[in-house]
Amino acid sequence: MRTVKSSMLKRGGWRTMLAALPFLLLGVLLVFLSFGLGRDPTLVPSPLLGKAMPAFEQPQLGQAEQRLSSIDWTGTPALVNVWASWCLACRDEHPLLMSWAKESLYPIFGINYKDKTSDALAWLDRFGNPYRSIAHDEQGRVGLDWGVYGVPETFVIDAQGLILYKHVGPLNAQVLEETIQPMLTASGIETEEE
Repeated sequence: MRTVKSSMLKRGGWRTMLAALPFLLLGVLLVFLSFGLGRDPTLVPSPLLGKAMPAFEQPQLGQAEQRLSSIDWTGTPALVNVWASWCLACRDEHPLLMSWAKESLYPIFGINYKDKTSDALAWLDRFGNPYRSIAHDEQGRVGLDWGVYGVPETFVIDAQGLILYKHVGPLNAQVLEETIQPMLTASGIETEEE
């Protein structure tokens, strides 16, 4: 009789554990989601922070016979903006970049990411060109070296080409004023406003 009862308890225990398993898994999933949802999605850690920007040599957008390299982007603190004509969020941040290009002493360099030349040039004709120069990265190899997750992404570089900051997603006025501007100011040139 005891063996029958103990085997029934063992079977009942397994059933209880199997019934509780989905709830346990749901609890674990909710814990992970709560940590993920509580984080700022623009703060993606980059192993490149504090290091030299990746070396590259690419054709200049619209002038394939002219080559741009990482050396061309050193000498002054600047923004490096990774964008594409097919990117809707790039359109959202573009007016801010246009304003920055007019009002700031700090240049914006562009990396046109996985885009057709004709589409990128038409986009710039339509919305304006805030970039001092643009490297055309049609295959996405330069973006891969920079650790680009998606577009838009913006990097702050100092005069020596060290990456000081990475912003994922469209820029906004608050990030420019409270985070990026102080970094650029600390790394060299004063803006006209100051």
